[in-house]
Amino acid sequence: MTLEYLPVLTIAGSDSSGGAGIQADLKTFTVHGCYGASVTTALTAQNTTGVQAVHGVPPDFVMQQMSSVLDDVDVKAIKTGMLFDTENTKAVAQMLKGHFDAKGHIPLVCDPVCVSTSGHVLLHPDAVDTLIDELFPLSDLITPNKAEAELLLKQRNLPSHIASLEDMINAARRLRTFGSQAVLLKGGHCIVSLEDVANVSSDNAQVIRDGLLDETSNILRIHGGNEQHVGSLAVDVLCTSDGRVTIFARTRLESTSTHGTGCTLSAALACQLARGIPVTEAVRLAAAYTHIGIETANPIGSGFGPLNHVHSIAPCLIAPRTKTNPYPLTSSLIRSSRVIWKEYVQHEFVVLLGKGTLPKENFLHFIKQDYLYLKYYARAYALLAAKSHEFAPILAAIDVVFSIIRESSMHIGYCAEWGITVDELINTPESPSLTAYGAFLIDAGLQGDPMKLMVALAACLLGYGEVGLWLKEEARAPNSWVQWEGNPYLKWMEDYSGDEYQKAVKAGLEMLESRAAADAPSLIRLADWKDVWERCTRLEKGFWDMAMNLD
Repeated sequence: MTLEYLPVLTIAGSDSSGGAGIQADLKTFTVHGCYGASVTTALTAQNTTGVQAVHGVPPDFVMQQMSSVLDDVDVKAIKTGMLFDTENTKAVAQMLKGHFDAKGHIPLVCDPVCVSTSGHVLLHPDAVDTLIDELFPLSDLITPNKAEAELLLKQRNLPSHIASLEDMINAARRLRTFGSQAVLLKGGHCIVSLEDVANVSSDNAQVIRDGLLDETSNILRIHGGNEQHVGSLAVDVLCTSDGRVTIFARTRLESTSTHGTGCTLSAALACQLARGIPVTEAVRLAAAYTHIGIETANPIGSGFGPLNHVHSIAPCLIAPRTKTNPYPLTSSLIRSSRVIWKEYVQHEFVVLLGKGTLPKENFLHFIKQDYLYLKYYARAYALLAAKSHEFAPILAAIDVVFSIIRESSMHIGYCAEWGITVDELINTPESPSLTAYGAFLIDAGLQGDPMKLMVALAACLLGYGEVGLWLKEEARAPNSWVQWEGNPYLKWMEDYSGDEYQKAVKAGLEMLESRAAADAPSLIRLADWKDVWERCTRLEKGFWDMAMNLD
């Protein structure tokens, strides 16, 4: 399933090292299938060791950037990060309020960035009140870490010390009174144990143990070498507008690849909310994405390096279907076996048939073996029907079986024109080439992957379609080597170049490509498909060889 490419806006500072700020946000938007737009509030000179300098963007230019984006792009969610100072914070809040009043509210995630991990001030102290009074009431979710939560609470003379899970729950509830719809208090800097989580009353909070193994998962814990440290969990606390508290607990990671963690999490949250995902599930998904980003990161720089933002991107082994390339899998299969494919579809048998000079005995030998081959082909399609789990592909496969049965009747009539009786046709011994090909098709059908069988069957369907079109196109050329009119094999050429067969070819292409798009292969699985395709192509060529050699 292809996700809709939704526009999401980040309003934040720039990180010259690329690990945090708008750079981290845009990477996160992209891997979540969203289109990223950005408004820059400040420029920073920073790297993995810290922030060396900050240069604020004038508030009127921040507003101009926001106007340029919001007047033109139908943004589905917004996140704010580093806003730098009071003037920029006021400008952002003013622009957002105006936009929401004019066009309706969209999800807003506010990451109240105040101080960098290295201790550099990223929000002027006098801007904190503006953040609380003007931006929080517009926000669907705010995402402070421990230090930011303590700063915000202290600003309003509320109990601010956070040292335990119970403190986190109380702090999240207090922060919720500042006006946002929900608060996610990030606990990466708090030490929480599994026992602490277990002691939380179910009346007080719901607990989501994301990735934590329980007493029914000993096989995973022992054999995976996953001896989790129950004395050190990473815990986030979500408090929603109805007062419900949800605790997200996962294994704490010891890592230096944590630069931009808050930016990444809030950006992922904006993407999930843009798609209408409920806030609790959005937090679970975004936190899991961020957690894996830390765990799979390669060290970059000499300090606290960035996350691996692209861990969720699988290699695109098959290009997406487009107007200019509607059949990318089939194109890839043909390219991967271009030499044997050409030897198959432009075989000497085909050339002599097109010229009308193919010896009659060779054609008759072929047509009798081809009739016997149709039995294997029909059985293979019946296996494809058995492997399908929905009525539409079952019906499609069964329709092909009936079509093959009708084609077998046509073969009988066609052979009769050449003086071959039904008894002679039915009692013709199988050639070794036919037996090898038929056995391979049935074997492919008995194996697990339905696409493997579809690829095997496609080699015949598409190859004969290519042969028919090639002969027809060549016949149209001036002084063509193909003899169309008066060719003793004209009916065969007309059958495979005609509308009825080419309609089946197109249907086969659509089925193959749509199934591949819906069930993208791994590298090993795609290699398996290509191997089956090449083997069937060789077996098809072997079928022509058999006819030429009267084997």
